[in-house]
Amino acid sequence: MSIGILGRKLGMSQFFDDQGRAVPVTLIEAGPCRITQLKNSDTDGYTAVQIGFGEMREKLINKPSKGHLSKSGQDFLRHLREYRVESLGDLELGASITVGSFEAGQKVDVSGDSMGRGFSGYQKRHGFSRGPMSHGSKNHREPGSTGAGTTPGRIYPGKRMAGRYGGKKITTRGLVVLKVDSDRNLLVVKGSVPGKPGGLLNICPAKRVGDKSVGGSK
Repeated sequence: MSIGILGRKLGMSQFFDDQGRAVPVTLIEAGPCRITQLKNSDTDGYTAVQIGFGEMREKLINKPSKGHLSKSGQDFLRHLREYRVESLGDLELGASITVGSFEAGQKVDVSGDSMGRGFSGYQKRHGFSRGPMSHGSKNHREPGSTGAGTTPGRIYPGKRMAGRYGGKKITTRGLVVLKVDSDRNLLVVKGSVPGKPGGLLNICPAKRVGDKSVGGSK
């Protein structure tokens, strides 16, 4: 049963298909991940699987996390993710999840944090048009009016203005897996995925319309 896997973005490359066409792809180092917790409706109120990825030194982890992770293995993991499932099936605590659970041609949803671009202006953040650049204009990259001056006498929440840009969770859906390399824990996915090289990614089987249990994470 394929529930999902955690990995790191290695970067982009190109993949040549059977007709010799160059296809842009993203290389992802996915897993291996360890099942760190199994939840069921009797004890937790819902059924889910928690997995961990990325080893870390023992002195960098606190005692509660150390006790939690020691139940499933000796290595201490940096990232934990939970996937809701309909049933646990034959999943076991401490078992390893690898890229072998995926196959070429399968569609996946990939989530990650987009690149943070810091404080950005109106044109870069929202694509506003600039003002005139000549004839004495002083409104080159200004926002223009932000609302009425008296009533309501304030700026409405949600107004598009300058501010922090990027650094948000983005999900790219329906990406096709072109190749699975189990020896190197490598997934080759068609197209681009969120984030910069080295960023953490969550790869799940593509979610079907109306299905809230397949590929869902918490």
